[in-house]
Amino acid sequence: MDSQASVSRISILGVPVDTLPEDRIDEVVARFEDGKNHQIILLSVWDLMRARKDGEFRTMVAGASLVLPISLSIVKGARFLRKPEPVRYMPFDFAIKLLAALERRGKSVYILGSSRSSIQRAEANMKSTFPGLRLVGRFAGRYPRSMEAAIIEAVRKATPNLLMVGSGVPGRERWIPRNLSHFNAGIYLWCSDLFEVFADRRAKPSRRLFARGLEWLPYLGRRPWNLYRVFTMLHYKLLLLFTRLRHR
Repeated sequence: MDSQASVSRISILGVPVDTLPEDRIDEVVARFEDGKNHQIILLSVWDLMRARKDGEFRTMVAGASLVLPISLSIVKGARFLRKPEPVRYMPFDFAIKLLAALERRGKSVYILGSSRSSIQRAEANMKSTFPGLRLVGRFAGRYPRSMEAAIIEAVRKATPNLLMVGSGVPGRERWIPRNLSHFNAGIYLWCSDLFEVFADRRAKPSRRLFARGLEWLPYLGRRPWNLYRVFTMLHYKLLLLFTRLRHR
């Protein structure tokens, strides 16, 4: 990023994290109209730790045009390391702001993922919320592997300004960088539960829980194994401590 850009980048434990003020989202959307592909990553602290040990995931994060933190622990980590604090986003809120910015510019979006009923309902709700945004295609996830080439070709021909990818695609967020070379210029965003929230089939975390960094609590009933992440969090905090002591 150059000095005039609206995004500044720091590194936390060797993983890039960007600061994007909310009032600069339109600027970034305009700057991404440069004939190139731009992946946006919504980075949790678990993703940050995964990027430190998983080569493919690390390459994906390092190559992204925008890496925005969604975990309070990342913001606190930057503060602890005495680095500029990045702006933290709730995933659904960021998606809304991104779609609104694209609507103001008369742009288009293609949505891919989730179940057939959820993606259809999400499409209908998006059309009513963003009437000026052109939805140029949709396809549900959990499709047979034999259909992937046809789906990629459909997205390529639709030439969307934004491809939003959700649950049900093979490789999850890795699906985007694995297939990026097939597509024309545009913005690419993956978010696991996005279409379920758009379809009103899953509630987003309360703002109170999100502000306290406890947005994962409502998911424990469905994903009790996430309790084991306490060990990942402990490892993260120890690494922050060692990094700060090393740079004293």
